[in-house]
Amino acid sequence: MRPFASEPDLSERIHDSVLTAICSGEVKAGTRITQEELAHRFGVSRQPVLQAMMMLRREGFLVDAGRKGVCVAPLDVDHARNLYIVRGALDGAAARLAAARYTPQLVQRGRQLIDVGRRAVAIGHVPSVIEADIDFHLFIYEASGNPLIGETAQPLWQHLRRVMAAALSESDLRVSVWDEHEGILRALEASQASEAEALCRGHAEQMADILTGRLKIVISRAA
Repeated sequence: MRPFASEPDLSERIHDSVLTAICSGEVKAGTRITQEELAHRFGVSRQPVLQAMMMLRREGFLVDAGRKGVCVAPLDVDHARNLYIVRGALDGAAARLAAARYTPQLVQRGRQLIDVGRRAVAIGHVPSVIEADIDFHLFIYEASGNPLIGETAQPLWQHLRRVMAAALSESDLRVSVWDEHEGILRALEASQASEAEALCRGHAEQMADILTGRLKIVISRAA
């Protein structure tokens, strides 16, 4: 996290930088966050820091810590599962719509995303794997032609990113995820709307089981 020059969107830039640090796992759950520390780190006054912290609290990434002010919100298994339930519904709806309007251009883009994801897994770089996974699902939202799906899902994805970063390790990147992604694309390419929807929902349910199981282990070790 580097110091920023003063600009009109300074609070948003501070927000985004802190959010990235939280979601990547650089700043751990339970870490105390103070205005003074962030103002010093970014080389800014306390006012934009306060605004950024207020946004993060509203979004659920910071919580009250009594006399200690605020801290990074704890990871919660039930919350993670609920995120995947909602994501599964949105993914399924997007896939059903996308199957009816899937073009040769979308076929090419989808296949490129699969290649990127498989390469990230082969390299074993967790942040790249997470980014590729998110890009794949955002692609399905875009292909649906309904911008409200992506807009509705957008607030969920940072929380999902945090769950994935905490739950994944370099020794377990789940190559099968990309096999499932490829199955979804095959259904879209064949205009099989019901199949694509079912595969997306099933994929989300499976990932919820896998990642919440791993999240329980992470939380227990940190306790």
